Amino acid sequence: MMLALRTVSTAWVIALYLSASAQAGDLAVVGTGDGIDLLRAVGAAYTAEHPETNVIVPPSVGSGGGIAAVNSDKQVLARVARPLSDSEKDAGLVATPIFRLPSAFFVHPSSGVTKLTYQQLADVYAGKVMNWKDVGGADLRIRIVRREDQDSTLLVLRQSMPGWKDLVITEKSKTAVTTQECSNTVKEVEGAIGFGPFTRALEADLVVLKIDGRYPTDRDYPSAVTLAFVHKPASLTAEAKSFIGYANAEKARIVLTRMGGVPVSE
Repeated sequence: MMLALRTVSTAWVIALYLSASAQAGDLAVVGTGDGIDLLRAVGAAYTAEHPETNVIVPPSVGSGGGIAAVNSDKQVLARVARPLSDSEKDAGLVATPIFRLPSAFFVHPSSGVTKLTYQQLADVYAGKVMNWKDVGGADLRIRIVRREDQDSTLLVLRQSMPGWKDLVITEKSKTAVTTQECSNTVKEVEGAIGFGPFTRALEADLVVLKIDGRYPTDRDYPSAVTLAFVHKPASLTAEAKSFIGYANAEKARIVLTRMGGVPVSE
């Protein structure tokens, strides 16, 4: 009986040690949901080459959540889709741009449209156009999915997309809190339209629109958000520093380009 207890106890200690060892090799990169599929792909590629470091890109807590986690020393590395504020810089935070993502508009396939003009797009989001048939699509009510006022993609759209600077989005719309919620809602609701950072994954279930004849991957597409890593120099680990360098290197650029990102180093 005593031997059995010792065996169980020893096995439990070994299991606990192995679990702790596995967790010790984890590098979490927390923050925005923008570009999450791309960052996970880069993280997986890094881990494949550096098995001692398991890069984890957890679900979104927003750019602000990632910054707060690093600023409070709860995490070493954050992912953000907006520039650091002056106060965040004064707190010692440093941002390293990794890649740009075009701001895409996507619709449920039932809408029957593949393109809109700048004016049509603005009219749809303002609630002036309420049926897809009025812009060449199906006889179907338009369901607007928007983002919160301080969402990074919306801020970029207001700065760069013609007609969006002072656009008042119709109250007859659903607000999605995260990028994933926005795309999932558009996938599930007939007639829905939403926006967010472009990735090739969107093309699997949704129709990504051309705006004034330009697709998000076209060089002259007007709107994009920049993804960056944020850290504190004093708390940056060797693993995190190595991963930042990798994300700006040639192998990562290949992964990002294939998935729709535009490396900033180009």
